[in-house]
Amino acid sequence: MSAVRAAAGSLTARGERTRSRLLAAGEEVFGRRGFQFASIAEITQAAGVAQGTFYLYFGNKRELIRAIVEERGHELRATLSQATADVPGRIDKEKAGFVAFFAWMGHHRSLYRVVRQAEYVDAQLYRGWYRQLARTYIGALGDAIADGEIAAVENVETLAYALMGVGDFVGMRWLVFEDRRTVPPRAVNTVVEMVQRALTARDCDHELVTRA
Repeated sequence: MSAVRAAAGSLTARGERTRSRLLAAGEEVFGRRGFQFASIAEITQAAGVAQGTFYLYFGNKRELIRAIVEERGHELRATLSQATADVPGRIDKEKAGFVAFFAWMGHHRSLYRVVRQAEYVDAQLYRGWYRQLARTYIGALGDAIADGEIAAVENVETLAYALMGVGDFVGMRWLVFEDRRTVPPRAVNTVVEMVQRALTARDCDHELVTRA
């Protein structure tokens, strides 16, 4: 089944605006109330549309949360790509990427809760949020290692997920736990410093874990 009844690309300008309001309202209500307890009536009220209008665009709450996670994920990846496109060097791209990530998530704080709820609604959707983010990231980090820009690692995928985890949890610390709209500069600077040191470290004193 298609994720949505009225696909974004096939709508009039007015329809696009209505659908966008429903997405934003669903993001906020799911984040505040939880998927299980959120009602379509609450979502349409928050969107400022009649309850029946919901069904012109989405068949049920499951279709709505799928659209939110998929489309917001696309927006986030596009934002990160744009923020780093003209930045020379992998280290500086990392800095620009983290700054852009924290800024974007500051406008979409409810997504922290929405994405985690997606695990219990649609496990594939939940995993897809992270896999899509990681896919391009893994390639970019691999290219940077091949070019000698950053230190080599045994497994590039693990490096990508580790860096994603840093951004995810630091953002959650401030944007969710503290309910702030921005991550404090001191926290951003600490992340940047840590990432720079980790990616440029050439000598490792520890021994690799023995493979089974």
